[in-house]
Amino acid sequence: MSSNSGIRIPSRLPLLLTHEGVLLPGSTMRISVDTARNMQLVKTRLLKGTSLKSTIIGVIPNTRDPELDTEDLPSLHSIGTAGLAVQVVGSNWPKPHYTLLITGLCRFRVSQLLKEVPFPLAEVEQLDKLEQYTSPRNTSEAATPEGELGELSQRFYQAAVQLVGMLDMSVPVVAKLRRLLDSLPKETLPDVLASMIHTSNKEKLQVLDAVSLEERFKKTLPLLTRQIEGLKLLQKTRKSRPDDDKRVRAVGKVGKFPGRPFSLDEDGDDDEDGDDNTVLERKVKGANMPEAALRVCLKELKRLKKMPQSMPEYALTRNYLDLMVELPWSKSTTDCLDIHSARVLLDNDHYAMEKLKRRVLEYLAVRQLKSTLKGPILCFVGPPGVGKTSVGRSIARTLGREFHRIALGGVCDQSDIRGHRRTYVGSMPGRIINGLKAVGVNNPVFLLDEVDKLGKSLQGDPAAALLEVLDPEQNHSFTDHYLNVAFDLSQVLFIATANTTATIPPALLDRMEVLQVQGYTQEEKVEIAHRHLIPHQLEQHGLTPHQLQIPQDTTLDIISKYTREAGVRSLERKIGAICRAVAVKVAEGHKVTKSEAAPPESGPQGAEQGGVHASEGEQRRRGEEAQRVSSDMASPPEMPIVIDHIALKDILGPHIFEMEVSERLTLPGVAIGLAWTPLGGEIMFVEASRMEGEGQLTLTGQLGDVMKESAHLAISWLRSNAKTYQLTNLVGGLDPLEGTDIHLHFPAGAVTKDGPSAGVTMVTVLASLFSGRLVRSDVAMTGEITLRGLVLPVGGIKDKVLAAHRAGLKRVIIPKRNEKDLEEIPANVRLELDFVGASNLDEVLNAAFDGGFPGISNPVTLPQITSKL
Repeated sequence: MSSNSGIRIPSRLPLLLTHEGVLLPGSTMRISVDTARNMQLVKTRLLKGTSLKSTIIGVIPNTRDPELDTEDLPSLHSIGTAGLAVQVVGSNWPKPHYTLLITGLCRFRVSQLLKEVPFPLAEVEQLDKLEQYTSPRNTSEAATPEGELGELSQRFYQAAVQLVGMLDMSVPVVAKLRRLLDSLPKETLPDVLASMIHTSNKEKLQVLDAVSLEERFKKTLPLLTRQIEGLKLLQKTRKSRPDDDKRVRAVGKVGKFPGRPFSLDEDGDDDEDGDDNTVLERKVKGANMPEAALRVCLKELKRLKKMPQSMPEYALTRNYLDLMVELPWSKSTTDCLDIHSARVLLDNDHYAMEKLKRRVLEYLAVRQLKSTLKGPILCFVGPPGVGKTSVGRSIARTLGREFHRIALGGVCDQSDIRGHRRTYVGSMPGRIINGLKAVGVNNPVFLLDEVDKLGKSLQGDPAAALLEVLDPEQNHSFTDHYLNVAFDLSQVLFIATANTTATIPPALLDRMEVLQVQGYTQEEKVEIAHRHLIPHQLEQHGLTPHQLQIPQDTTLDIISKYTREAGVRSLERKIGAICRAVAVKVAEGHKVTKSEAAPPESGPQGAEQGGVHASEGEQRRRGEEAQRVSSDMASPPEMPIVIDHIALKDILGPHIFEMEVSERLTLPGVAIGLAWTPLGGEIMFVEASRMEGEGQLTLTGQLGDVMKESAHLAISWLRSNAKTYQLTNLVGGLDPLEGTDIHLHFPAGAVTKDGPSAGVTMVTVLASLFSGRLVRSDVAMTGEITLRGLVLPVGGIKDKVLAAHRAGLKRVIIPKRNEKDLEEIPANVRLELDFVGASNLDEVLNAAFDGGFPGISNPVTLPQITSKL
């Protein structure tokens, strides 16, 4: 607004209805826009407008309850303020809305409402015309109204100077307000001061409705006087406290946001804020943080002391300093380095897993010799349910350290690891720093669970962010984006878990020490069940060993006939099902016992006649009746309940897994291969059939490219050696594919399969099909082949051998160069299996068929090629 009569607002203005306050000319106010009409006004007029005129809107106070959001336009207040939209900010949280920064220009009156949708548009009349009051010299003229108005103006100016003089002039905003009092026209002061001092919306609305300047001074002067009296009273109260000689700085808070008034309570908040800052400064200096971090904190603390609490940045800075104080810069726990106690604790917590236990004991031994050893970066890789996560928890107990688990499965934002920069709204530190804050020490055991299931998105690659965390040469100065200072992670013991290394980026895998956690044998599962699973499930279901007993034979049946897994999760669930069934029986038994022991239901008289003074005959009759009632109900089970094979079938139902090996190998063209999956080893039946055709090869079972290539290799090798092995086609020719189509199928067609290790199985299946001979039903095999008939080594030997052992097979054919991997297999499994190390396909075929395969020159006898390890 200006006193220049040439400045006029548009005659038609879009109307913004606000319930957050009253905008007065000369003041600035932030207005939140979230209603449909106001949102349309911002999108259509402010965001798409190109001229200065399009940024001028009319602001009308909405006196209706903001919760009543209806489509009907409320009755409009007749007078509003024309405002200039200085800033428009949009956000989608917690719902779509805009925030406008609007400066009031002048008053207007709504003459006619032109339209209501999509936003109100009205014909307006400008009201603030100040031509005759442009200079204080006009007050000397003889007109009586002008003299009275000049007196009011002078009184108001003096009161405003008195109010500002009571404030702290060292505050820059207060000094600026004092200069404005001398430079602004006096007729603008009522609106400016009314928007700053503590007034209600109703009082501001009265000032807005005061179109006459004289009436405006009369409405505002009592408000200004009330504020001065309140500050005087506050100063008298402060003088009674000699330690507090600070002057009122409330206007410093509103100087940056003139639309928000100051009140008498805010000054008390300043005192509390000062005390909090002093305590915070003492905490910062006592946190024993590094010099670089301390300098950053002291700098932020200095900025915090100069900020009013109303600023959004105040809360951000305070939260940052609180986090810096809570971080364990120098707090640590003392490791328990007793190797004997650690070995006992690990053995009690976990059965088997010798490699993992040995690695932990090695770490403890080196820590005894060198106290500054950096924490190792371990990665446990194995099937689900083998105890990778629980081993990490046991390691923390063994070392006497705090334990924290970070689930990384599905994480696709690098900010989850490194945090957000503090320039963003809602920024927070990453999971590493949050974990350190949670445990309160700088040398915990961090378990990074499911590191092989990290994702990648537009927000970055979290696996790349982990490179610094898991690099012993870099993590001593790990920098979180939120902290923006280095934190030492070198004393943290990081343990990652994964089901496979195939999906872990090579750079990340290179930084970790990979320890393979293989599946359990049946004997190991039996021991684990009786040492850990059964006692845990009994405790979880409120049972005792005196109520339920599961013999080892029953446990073995559960393992072999109701579960087929590398770990023990399904086994624990089956044991839990048994405990629930027994709990029902036990509960029914308790109910019957209580009914038998309860006295007959009667009043005091009945108890006297039939309870205490009953004859022996009467007591005998009641006992017989109770026995008859109990016989009609479920009788309590005998204790303890022993789960045998019959009870097992009643509880768990029919057998889920049956050994169908011998039934599947009753025809030529079927053999058993061994496969590795992230869930452990599996046996795989490979089937082949032939029919008249044109020599085509059909492959089914969702095979990958590598397996398809292995099938073509097997066909080519057999065709090139058909004469040697006496292989014929359907019409007796020496070319197996002449006039013959071959169909090779891998059952479980819904599961994708790939890899080179099925090559020897395909050769055996096709050799059985072309020769008409049956493959031994107790043989499984694995190995890659070449076009020249060599057998190459493959991976996952232990898991594959354990799968063959679970299936009840007796002979396993493996590549000769994989015999070294048999050392990892438990001794009892090695004693129950015959291992054949084959370097070429001749040896494979000799071992796969009873009596060897015909056509092999100088066949080696079975005892010579079979080694029992």
